[in-house]
This record gives sequence, C-alpha cells and structure tokens, in this order.
Amino acid sequence: MPSEKFNTAAEEVHKLSSTPSQSTLLELYGLFKQVTVGDNETSKPGVFDPKGRAKWEAWNKLKGMSQNEAEEKYIALVESLKGN
Repeated sequence: MPSEKFNTAAEEVHKLSSTPSQSTLLELYGLFKQVTVGDNETSKPGVFDPKGRAKWEAWNKLKGMSQNEAEEKYIALVESLKGN
C-alpha cells in the first residue's frame, strides 16, 4: 500500500510549474504503476496505439522492482522536478 509521502508526491506532480519531458512523464507513469499495481501482467498494446505501447513499455521495464523501491524512486523524481 502506498505511503502518505507517495500520495503527496503523486498530487504534487499535477502542480509542477512546468511540464516534464515526455520521457520523464513515462518514467513517472511506470513508477506510479509499479507502486500501485506491481509488475505489469497486461498484454502489450498493438502498433496502432503508440501512446499505450510507450506507457506499457515504461511500466514493463520495471518488472521485478519492489514496490518500495519504485515508491522511493518516484518520490525522489518528483522532488527533483519540484526543484527545477
């Protein structure tokens, strides 16, 4: 179960002064899913869904990472983005 600190960081993402790069957004998405769901067990979206595929790949590459580690990385990434 996500910590209060994680939930706060997840809310703060929506309040950033500037929009992060696409790669950073995908990293945030993958970490968020790893924390809240765990390993990606869904099927890969088709070639006609490039956005869905990118999100799936960002999450899938974290397979095997513990939810605690993903939470720490997510919080650290949000903190670094707030500093910009």
